[in-house]
Amino acid sequence: MSSSPRSRTSQTAIFALAVGAAIIGLSLILVGLGVNLLDAGRMFVGGLFPPVAVTTQGAQIRDLYTIVFLIAVAIFIVVEGLIIWTVIRYRRKPGDDTLPPQTHGNNIAEFVWTIVPTILVIFMFVISWQTLNQVDKSSADSQTKIRAVAGQFQWTFDYLAPDGTTILYTEYIPLVSADGGMIVPAGRTVQLSLVSNDVIHAFYVPQFLFKRDVVPGRTNSFDFKVNDSDVGQTFRGQCAELCGSGHSIMLFEVKALSGPEFDAWLALKAKAAPSAPAPSGQPAPSGQPAPSGQPAPSGQPAPSGGAQGETLALTAHNIAYDKTSLTATAGAPFKIDFKNEDAGTPHNVAIHQGSATGQEVFKGEIFPGAAEKTYDVPALSAGAYAFVCTVHPNMTGTLTVQ
Repeated sequence: MSSSPRSRTSQTAIFALAVGAAIIGLSLILVGLGVNLLDAGRMFVGGLFPPVAVTTQGAQIRDLYTIVFLIAVAIFIVVEGLIIWTVIRYRRKPGDDTLPPQTHGNNIAEFVWTIVPTILVIFMFVISWQTLNQVDKSSADSQTKIRAVAGQFQWTFDYLAPDGTTILYTEYIPLVSADGGMIVPAGRTVQLSLVSNDVIHAFYVPQFLFKRDVVPGRTNSFDFKVNDSDVGQTFRGQCAELCGSGHSIMLFEVKALSGPEFDAWLALKAKAAPSAPAPSGQPAPSGQPAPSGQPAPSGQPAPSGGAQGETLALTAHNIAYDKTSLTATAGAPFKIDFKNEDAGTPHNVAIHQGSATGQEVFKGEIFPGAAEKTYDVPALSAGAYAFVCTVHPNMTGTLTVQ
């Protein structure tokens, strides 16, 4: 025996009222506990979207995401709404022993669920293709050209001349917080070329809303423009492709400067960039030791007899020093023969007072391997020091001066 339509309608209404009452009750409990429902709602909705884009191209990606997300929400609401309505409206009641009327085939329904998805797929294909063409664009007349070189396990950044090949300055330190990083001009189009010397890496800055693989033997290039409103901001980046045991330390930072600030910064760095070593016996350029082993004119000159000071040997291999402790004589200058055996990977030796995070008292030139340099270290007072790689702070050891 079937229940009457009036009874079924009243039960549906009671169920809906119960659900509504439960929602209101839960809201009152949360308010009573001090939860700000508006802030919580904004955080929840914000968590469904990617970060706010800081580039023109990133904004286009976010607009595409928003369109696709809204289409998905509309489909979800329609489908889930029909499921819930069907479950409630046509649920079996006690005494319902007969089958309801059966429907076989519906031309209108079949037309709708075929045509509507087809139109949606075509629409999303068109807008995705348009966005991809804009984001993937790389023009030869970009105002600023930078080459990011990925290697296990660090990033270096070459700032290129307008010809796209001449290197004006190379930044070996990937983090802005360590006085390095990738510096870019806001409001200008930057062409970034990606190169790998070993395995596959990936260039990823979350606030760019963009990731691009870095493949050995292939140069991938793309353009981006940081918004003028983000001048002075620093954005974190990382390698997003598992590239080996040191993948977790392959981080970098991007800092946006105004156009004039960037021009002045690059001119200063290019002027101070080390040049090729002078011939044997000739003074080397500022900050560079000559091949003969004599200190550079502007470097730290060793006091009389300093050239005869002791020499310490240190090697970098597989992103690690071969020694964890060194000993030097207090009050006397000394040398460090530093061999970098990591091909294409920049290292150096810096000396910090007390610990690896202490005050820096000496910083040797950063250079990529495989190569070797001799550092002239000025006299140090007796005490405990740490020697650290500026590029890879996890490379450290103890220097005892006594």
